[in-house]
Amino acid sequence: LPYLIDGTHKITQSNAILRYIARKHNLCGESEKEQIREDILENQFMQLAKLCYDPDFEKLKPEYLQALPEMLKLYSQFLGKQPWFLGDKITFVDFIAYDVLERNQVFEPSCLDAFPNLKDFISRFEVFPL
Repeated sequence: LPYLIDGTHKITQSNAILRYIARKHNLCGESEKEQIREDILENQFMQLAKLCYDPDFEKLKPEYLQALPEMLKLYSQFLGKQPWFLGDKITFVDFIAYDVLERNQVFEPSCLDAFPNLKDFISRFEVFPL
């Protein structure tokens, strides 16, 4: 179980820790529209991540890989021509997105070939000064 102690704050659960750090470092959506998109993306990407850690993933993998192009198409449409998933500013959902998209390339190395904007997102994230 992940656990973070920051001063008097004691936080458990991955998403709670992630959101706490994101708020602390101004890595969250600012407008209500951005926050709604952020919530949608966070949940979508976390569902994918959860599936990847499922003990039965090898059994689920063929069905997952069959559905992957359609899922990636939706993420590609969601990203559009923006540099980051919420627009011009990197946010914590971009970290989640990178993790999930990169992991999918491990499962299926050519999975992003049909989605140049997602490949560009990966490249942009990898050179972003953290």
